[in-house]
Amino acid sequence: MVTELGDDVWWYDLLGVNAYLVDDGTVTLVDAGNPWDGRNLVLGVDEAGYSLQDVDRVLLTHYDFDHVGGLGRLQGLDATVYVGAADEPFLTGKERPPLSKHKGALQNALGPFLKSPALTVETVADGDEIGSFTAYHTPGHTPGHVAYVSEALDAAFLGDLVRESGGKLRPSPWLMSYDTDAVEESIRDLAERAPEFSIAAMGHGTPFEERGREALDDLVDSI
Repeated sequence: MVTELGDDVWWYDLLGVNAYLVDDGTVTLVDAGNPWDGRNLVLGVDEAGYSLQDVDRVLLTHYDFDHVGGLGRLQGLDATVYVGAADEPFLTGKERPPLSKHKGALQNALGPFLKSPALTVETVADGDEIGSFTAYHTPGHTPGHVAYVSEALDAAFLGDLVRESGGKLRPSPWLMSYDTDAVEESIRDLAERAPEFSIAAMGHGTPFEERGREALDDLVDSI
C-alpha cells in the first residue's frame, strides 16, 4: 500500500492521486486522497509500522476532492489539519468555491460528495513552520495552495502546483487551475526561496526519490 521514498517518507499510489505519510517526530499525513481511499490510507499507516491513532498531523496542500476526500472517512483519526487560509472556508464548509471560475464550478459540483472533517483545522500562511516543515504559499491551482518543504526529511511536498509526466515536472494545467499565470509565478517563487531537497512529492505522477530540486529548477527554465 505504501512505497518508501526515503527515511521516514512513504508514498501512497492511490487511484489517480498521491498521498504521503511522513514521520519528522510527529506522524503526518500529507493529503488524503478521494473519499473511497480511506481504507487504503489506514492500511498504509499500518504497513509503515504505525496505527491511525499515531497520526497527529495532516498537512493539506489544497482543497480538492481528490486531496481532502479521505479525511471524513478516517474513523478514529484525532489529528490537527493544516490548510492554506484561502482554502480553509471550502474545507470547513463555511464558504463554497466561486462559480465564476471554471475550477470553482468543478469544486462546487463535487462538494456534496465530501464530508467536512470533524477535526481541528488550522490555517497556514506563507513562511509558517509546522514541525520540520516550512509552508510556502503557492497559489494558482487553488487560491490557498501550499507546498511544504522539510529539510530534515530532504523532501518537498508540492501538491498540484506541478505534476510529473515523462520523468519531468510540468505546471498545473489550465483545466484544473484557477489561474495558470499564478501557477507559473508560484513555481518560480518556490524555486527561488526553497532549500535543496532530494524527494519531490507531487499530487499526480511518480515522485522523484532524488534530484527533486533539480527537476524543479529544470521546470523553471522551461516556462
